Amino acid sequence: MKTPISSRRGGWRHGSPGRQRGVSFVLLALALFMLLGFTALSVDGGNLFVAKNELHNAADAGSLAGARMLYTVDGSSVNAGANQVATDAAQANNSQNSASEVVSALRGHWSFANRTFTPNDSLEPVDLFEKSTAELDEYDPFNPFINAVEVVTARQQTQVEAFFGRIFGFEGYDATARSVAYIGFAGSLRPEDVDQPIALCQQALLDPDGNYSCSVGRFIPEGDQTGGWTNFEHDQSGATNANEIRNLVCGDGNPNEIRFGEDIATNNGQVQSAFSDLYDCWVEETNKEIVWTLTLPVIDCEEGVSPSNPVVGAVTVNIVWIIDQANQIDDRAPQQMELPPEDSEGVSPGNWSSDSASGAERWDSFVETFNLQKPNGDLAYWSSEPQQTGWRQKTIYFLPSCSFHEPKGQTGGENFGILARIPVLVD
Repeated sequence: MKTPISSRRGGWRHGSPGRQRGVSFVLLALALFMLLGFTALSVDGGNLFVAKNELHNAADAGSLAGARMLYTVDGSSVNAGANQVATDAAQANNSQNSASEVVSALRGHWSFANRTFTPNDSLEPVDLFEKSTAELDEYDPFNPFINAVEVVTARQQTQVEAFFGRIFGFEGYDATARSVAYIGFAGSLRPEDVDQPIALCQQALLDPDGNYSCSVGRFIPEGDQTGGWTNFEHDQSGATNANEIRNLVCGDGNPNEIRFGEDIATNNGQVQSAFSDLYDCWVEETNKEIVWTLTLPVIDCEEGVSPSNPVVGAVTVNIVWIIDQANQIDDRAPQQMELPPEDSEGVSPGNWSSDSASGAERWDSFVETFNLQKPNGDLAYWSSEPQQTGWRQKTIYFLPSCSFHEPKGQTGGENFGILARIPVLVD
């Protein structure tokens, strides 16, 4: 009798059902292992993604809260408590039902040119004047412009929980998130952030190098690139409705938000009724003896004033005099005036006064004291020639403010001396 082939080979034939079952078990085990791995990746990865989003939300909340409180209420100095405000706000946002860990919350300098944040604990205020926004963007370790808060959150002490990952030896996962919030200069202005329906040209506020200057400007609504009337409205051409402008004079300011970079309606002509109301309001507010401090929108007047101009920021100015009639200088020239504040406490350094019977003499002394300039840079002295005199009918003389004052609006404008109240996320 012949021995079966399978017996002679000492085992199952290749491809027999028994061998196929063995291979199937191996493939099934491998498939289950891979399925488990993908499940772990899906479940644990999704959980980690959610945790990192929560950490990002916490970091964003912290940096925005810290930047919002980066300056004292009047904007005169850096707030020493800003870092703690940022920490508290970040910790108030949970990550997986527990307070987010705050690795660091630091104030410092953010540079748009380099897209970098440099921590700095300085509390010293920076002189914002005679400097452009670009110059302030450069980091100076000896005189830094503290303009941002960085917050880093994490799950390290209490890691993000691992579910299926435990099978592979993972007890948990580390996770971190980072956020930087920047607070710059007022651009978008909230309702009632500005005081009068007057928009000043940035060309009247900048020196030849393009820096914000505290030297004197002059507003005459005649299209000479100093300013014009406005009704604060976007998507309109020309603030020509005299009654509308009059209703805004000495009212509550802008009724709606003014948005940085967008046009507002302007008028470069004289609106007699509005000017008369403004003059009366000035007399009532100051008795012609103290400066009148106003916050006004700033517009780009490169192509002239009217029918609309883009908003580039906001500025605070001190109105020192308003002339309604140029032919009555002896009766209407100033006799005394409190000098504008020179420090953050609003303390005046003294008064100017003159008892001369000549209005022209009083005016020229007033001009020298306040350095009042015509658009060409000459002092605005009185002259008997109408085209040369600095004593002009329907004219408002102002000094751009060199004092710190309460921040206003949302970050987005250029440097005209007003820091913003509302920060923005930058990184």
